[in-house]
Amino acid sequence: MGKGKKSFFERLTGSVSMEEYDDIIDDVAPPTRGRRPAPAAVEPEEEEYEEEVAEEEEFEEESGDGQLTVDVYQTPADIIIKTMVAGVHPSDLDVSITRDMVTIRGKREEARSIKEADYFHKELYWGSFSRTILLPQEIEVEEAEAVEKHGLLILKLPKIDKARQTKLKIKSDR
Repeated sequence: MGKGKKSFFERLTGSVSMEEYDDIIDDVAPPTRGRRPAPAAVEPEEEEYEEEVAEEEEFEEESGDGQLTVDVYQTPADIIIKTMVAGVHPSDLDVSITRDMVTIRGKREEARSIKEADYFHKELYWGSFSRTILLPQEIEVEEAEAVEKHGLLILKLPKIDKARQTKLKIKSDR
């Protein structure tokens, strides 16, 4: 993601990116007492930076949408995706799956209207969000499950067992 665009999680929690955090720490770091300062970080060459930006853009969604943060892991039989969707009614979520991709879309709407001038802090993210995840392995679409509990959305996606074999019985026409 570019420096100007905050991730969904940063907008949701009001946190800062690691680059912003490093800039803040550099400005307020206490003097080192007898310790050698850490070597300065080497800036990536322009070519490497362009590759990183291209990779990040691959996962960005429609402009204006917040991007969900996700955990994706596997068990022996399933691929599991977890994401926080607190404040979103399950009917306002749209989960689309194919054998090799999952897209989660939704909208978090503010319950009541408050004048901007009346805010002391405004850090919560309100609006539409989406995330598309390319799966590392094909899944059984028809057997997939989605559960939302206390703001945590859990998708259980059974892997296709390509090694599974069955014996076919041969029928006779007689």
